[in-house]
Amino acid sequence: MKLYPIETGNFKLDGGAMFGVVPKALWERTNPADSNNMCTWSMRSMLVEDGNRLMLIDTGIGNKQSDKFFSHYYLHGDNTLKKSLNKLNFSLDDITDVFLTHLHFDHCGGSVEWKDSEHTQLQPVFKNAKYWSNNKHWEWATEPNPREKASFLSENILPIQESGQLDFIQRTDRITKNAFEGMDVFFADGHTESQMIPMIKYKGKTVVFMADLLPSVGHLPLPYVMGYDTRPLLTMDEKLQFLNLAADEEFILFLEHDNINECCTVQHTEKGVRLKETLKLSDL
Repeated sequence: MKLYPIETGNFKLDGGAMFGVVPKALWERTNPADSNNMCTWSMRSMLVEDGNRLMLIDTGIGNKQSDKFFSHYYLHGDNTLKKSLNKLNFSLDDITDVFLTHLHFDHCGGSVEWKDSEHTQLQPVFKNAKYWSNNKHWEWATEPNPREKASFLSENILPIQESGQLDFIQRTDRITKNAFEGMDVFFADGHTESQMIPMIKYKGKTVVFMADLLPSVGHLPLPYVMGYDTRPLLTMDEKLQFLNLAADEEFILFLEHDNINECCTVQHTEKGVRLKETLKLSDL
């Protein structure tokens, strides 16, 4: 098995929204804001090469929304999903599986594209891939609540089902074992219903794609919970459970949104679980 980081570009979000009730004087130590209170975040996917399976975990924001939509998020950087795959000598058609941690637009927007220049038809970007979600989250996303409606865009989601390429992972417990060979899935419900956190056995370690359970190193303290989370107190409970396990088992945490740190490890301290070190997948 080989794991690769896939950079799909950067965007900006309001720092207050990203850290909820935590004062700016505290969160800005790790995530400095610009004059508009916006912080830069990555949209870092992961590619898992395992025998004949080439799995992409999350797909970034894509490019099919309007200029007005993108203007709210200040997209920047030279990386795109396609460019990053091509640098590794892979093409879009090589992908066999697309694992979507959840269906917010910055995690799944790159899954679907316009089929025609007139923008009248949509199609999956990865024509040879199965797209993986789960029943509970799919229902949550396709019948969205008012709080998350702006994040669940039908044009990112419904074409996957209409193509016949959608499949579901069956949730059996908080940690569903062997969802794929060499991969367990931790299910978290605080950010959104049934977000899937893949836990990959790799080179004698467990590498965990943290998605929005832990967006960045700056979110390690328990109260540092995003304002976007639908159930912030539940997120805190899930973080506590997961981070204690991560410290005990020496997990490698792969950070989707941290624009500086690709991965980190954590340790127990008198203040709770805190950062141990930062690293890259290539260091393993």
